[in-house]
Amino acid sequence: MSQSPAAAPPAGLSASPAPRRSVSNFPSPLPAGLVLAVAMLALAACTGSRAPAPPSVAEPQIPENAPDDALFLTEATFEQLPGWGDDPMSAALPALLRSCQKLAELPPGTPMGAGGFAGYVSDWLPLCNTAWTLTPRDDIDMRGFFMRWFQPFLVSGSKGPDGLFTGYYEPELYGSFEPRHPFTVPLYRKPTDLVTVPLGPFRADLDGQNIVGRVAGDRFVPYYSYQEIDEGALAGRGLELMWVDDPVDAFFLMIQGSGIVYLPDGTAVHVGYAGKNGRAYVPVGRVLADWGEIPLEQVSLGSIRAWLDANPDRAKGVMYQNPSYVFFQQIDGDGPIGAQGTVLTAGRSIAIDSRFLPYGAPLFVDSIWPSGADQGLPMRRLFIAQDTGGAIRGAVRGDIYWGSGKVAEQYAGTMKSQGRYYILLPLTVAERRAIAQGS
Repeated sequence: MSQSPAAAPPAGLSASPAPRRSVSNFPSPLPAGLVLAVAMLALAACTGSRAPAPPSVAEPQIPENAPDDALFLTEATFEQLPGWGDDPMSAALPALLRSCQKLAELPPGTPMGAGGFAGYVSDWLPLCNTAWTLTPRDDIDMRGFFMRWFQPFLVSGSKGPDGLFTGYYEPELYGSFEPRHPFTVPLYRKPTDLVTVPLGPFRADLDGQNIVGRVAGDRFVPYYSYQEIDEGALAGRGLELMWVDDPVDAFFLMIQGSGIVYLPDGTAVHVGYAGKNGRAYVPVGRVLADWGEIPLEQVSLGSIRAWLDANPDRAKGVMYQNPSYVFFQQIDGDGPIGAQGTVLTAGRSIAIDSRFLPYGAPLFVDSIWPSGADQGLPMRRLFIAQDTGGAIRGAVRGDIYWGSGKVAEQYAGTMKSQGRYYILLPLTVAERRAIAQGS
């Protein structure tokens, strides 16, 4: 079971003093939004005129020739974060504590983020220790914690601070541990002949990159594609984890990376990511758009699923355009498990491009609600970076985990929104950045 917010911190997190900050910067017991509102009313009373809106963060100056892998940070204040005082952010505490558990398992000198821009694990352990003392379900306590320990920065890539936000969920499937009608679609375990080769030892500029394949005779070749596996390349090797009743459900399970399979007796089995075949991920939504089947602006999980269900004779041909294949394992206990190794929290965990941002980082997202009563309205809330995915590419790219079931599927299937996010960095990191920049 996951650690509850009221539990003691795990080994590796020990008591430490609070960060040094001037008294004027300590959080008020009031929510940030209310503090700002009071200040604005006071100003209006003194001047006799309408108070101005809070200042916005200055747009970053991005060089025209900025490389695609560039990442830029623009310092902000919490008052400049739209909706900061309105989010019931104590709901993100379980996610934060789970990430803190994983950080405590790492060496203190481990860099955080691309080039270590988010500091080192040692910068995060003291604030994680304080997080374990927070009162569960206390939004004011949680908000004050972030305002005391962190500095917000607007994140930008080579094309600026705006990026794409999508959603994902935990699919629910029906299956069996034995192949019998209608359970005929296998989910495979990770094969023993799947080989991952780090490229760093061969070329220094490829450090951190891998190539995945298999040995065939005296050659190293790409691993079997999705089509080859679906057509039986792994059959008869005892790799079947279980069988499900719908090939489209199995395909979406691979896209999402984890799910719940209900057995004939009603037992729920969690399955999660165990590896993949190393082939490049090809979004079938873009394929359908290129073929003129779905307008590009209407491509979403929901529209893709609707097209596949309506065209069963062509569905496999479309799915085969994506050669990537995901292998699964049974998960005992809570799930699903994100790339950081933590149990994900519905509506508070977010998948990011881990080439840029570190796992465990709090991100305040400013985007649009995809569904529900607030559909189309601003969505401004705190998330914790805990996962990644083959389609999550770019400095400003987020994929929000919405949970399991039909409601979560609706949110995930309709979310395709523009937005931006602010990363919250420890004050120790922010202070070093300021010194390095001479400010």
